[in-house]
Amino acid sequence: METVNSSAHPGPVLLPLSGPARVARLVGRRARFLMDLEDGAGERFTAHTNNTGTMLGLLRPGAQVLATRRDTPGRKLPWSVEAVRPGAFWVGVDTSVPTRALRAAWAAGLLPETAGYETFKAEPRFEGGRLDALLEGPAGPLWVETKNVTLVEDCQAQFPDAPSERARKHLTELSRLARKGERAALFFCVQRPDARCFGPAWAVDEAYGREFHQALEAGVEAWAYVLDVGEDGYRLGGRLAVGGAP
Repeated sequence: METVNSSAHPGPVLLPLSGPARVARLVGRRARFLMDLEDGAGERFTAHTNNTGTMLGLLRPGAQVLATRRDTPGRKLPWSVEAVRPGAFWVGVDTSVPTRALRAAWAAGLLPETAGYETFKAEPRFEGGRLDALLEGPAGPLWVETKNVTLVEDCQAQFPDAPSERARKHLTELSRLARKGERAALFFCVQRPDARCFGPAWAVDEAYGREFHQALEAGVEAWAYVLDVGEDGYRLGGRLAVGGAP
């Protein structure tokens, strides 16, 4: 079995991988949620992916894929895609990671933005539906929507990688909360080490870019952090500057 490159940001592991790891070669993607893979011994198998985005620029035939075994009762496929390596480094594509990383970083006291908040609730309900997290403390509620970022162009991390009505709806709801005087934020989890800043992907979803900047003007905060995939899990990197005005 092949090993995974070490992290670009040395330091303690924030999140371990979700199970025993296996490195394979990408044969192809099908039905949005499935990837056909082949390991070094020539054995082919299918892994589940929860990433419904295009994963633009990542899914090249022959690219390395890091899959982890998850023996959850009722699963049809034991392997899930954790990351893809189309070139020199791994890119994390598991969309469940950002909220878990947010929670782990809050619990470890690694996010200055969440200092003083005492409780963390995942997928809280509110009048507009659900968001990914609600932190509460003496300062009041902090609503957070997390996003997984896998696209980088000219050293700028960008989101989304495909037009997303759902992502635009989240901006609308966060803006409404901010205008009511409640704290609301976006946590962009950049799962690759080559980004130097963050901005909306105007070329992919111009409407998202416009609504993103309207959300910032409404008081919504945007936190973009690098999260590196290493052979033993995920490590939190630095915070990226946010910009990207047209």
